Order: sequence, then C-alpha cells, then structure tokens
Amino acid sequence: MTTKSYGQYCGVARAMELVGERWALLIVRDLLVGPKRYTDLRAGLPKIPTNVLATRLKELEQGGVVARRVEPSPSRAIVYELTPYGADLDQVVLALGRWGARSLGELRPGEIVTTDILVMALRSTFRPDRAKKVRARVSYELRFGDLVVHALVDDESLEVAAGPIDKPNVVIEARGPLSPLLNGEIDGEAALKTGLVTTDGTAADLNRFAQFFPIQ
Repeated sequence: MTTKSYGQYCGVARAMELVGERWALLIVRDLLVGPKRYTDLRAGLPKIPTNVLATRLKELEQGGVVARRVEPSPSRAIVYELTPYGADLDQVVLALGRWGARSLGELRPGEIVTTDILVMALRSTFRPDRAKKVRARVSYELRFGDLVVHALVDDESLEVAAGPIDKPNVVIEARGPLSPLLNGEIDGEAALKTGLVTTDGTAADLNRFAQFFPIQ
C-alpha cells in the first residue's frame, strides 16, 4: 500500500490510497478480465514504465488487492490475480468505464485498443434491462483490426470473452471507434453507409447491438 495518506478517516480516501495512484486502476481493469503474467500486463499497458508497474503491483499486493501465485509445472510462471477483496472493485471499474465512455470522442493519436479494453467496454455498457425487454439470445463477434472478442446476450445475462465464437448470429467488423453508433449519433444504416462498420447482419442488427451496449 502506498505510504501517501490523505489524512482522512473516510472510505473514499482509503480507496484512493489503495488504487488511486497512476496506472493502478488500469492494472485492476486488466486483471478483472483474468490473471496475467508480468509480461502480459506490460503488453496491455505499453506506456507504463517498468519500474512503475513493479511499484504498483507491490503496492496493490500490500493493500490486499492483488496476489501472486506460481503456475503449476512445467511453466512455473508467476501470475498476478485479484484477491476476493480486489475483485470487489468489479462494479466500481465498470461504473467508471460506463461514465468515462461518454467522454471518449475520437481515437487520439497514440491511443491503443486491446482485447481486455474491448471486453471491459462491452461489460461496462451492457444494459440488461433492454436485453430483458427483447428476450433474445444472440451472439456477437466483434472485430477491431486484429482483435476479436465475442459477446453472448441471453435475456438479462451477458458473457464476454476474447476470441471468436462458434457460429455467431452477427459478426461486426469495426473500422474505427463505434461511439457514433453507440451514443445514438448515427443509426445502423448510416454506420454501414459511412463505412464505420461492416457486418454479415443488417442495419437492424446493428441498431439492436447499440440498444444493448449504449454509450449514454
């Protein structure tokens, strides 16, 4: 845990002391997708200096947020994972992602998108109340450059993971950020006409996707 203190007996202050340092919550974000090796974390956060990553991991361990374990033979690799206490940050990170998505705008020069980012973005924006109204079971495969993730919407539940899914109902290939579609700036038909996306589905399928995963 960081030695810096806000000097306040407050839950918010204590939380900031635990995970408020630069990069800390992004490490937590990626670990919410699954355990990671040090090299995996570096690959997902390429702008973090090596010494800062090591420091943040140590602080998160000391705070009881992250734990290390050694994988079984033959790899014997050290992986980092969230403790049950750290995993309780799930809804906090999703809420922050949902709130922050409204300010994303255009992709800035130098910004990257990773598989973990896509997985957490879908989890953050999913609206189970809208899926319940449709009462649909539909699988999506989302492609963004070389990245592929899939999402299975079944009534109010959502399953998201990296990689393709067998026989998806709809394949969506994004040619850029989907925010104009997801925030209602354009509809599915316009997204197709402008080349923002390609799909093996229809404009109506894109509208439904935007209904399930809105940015608002």
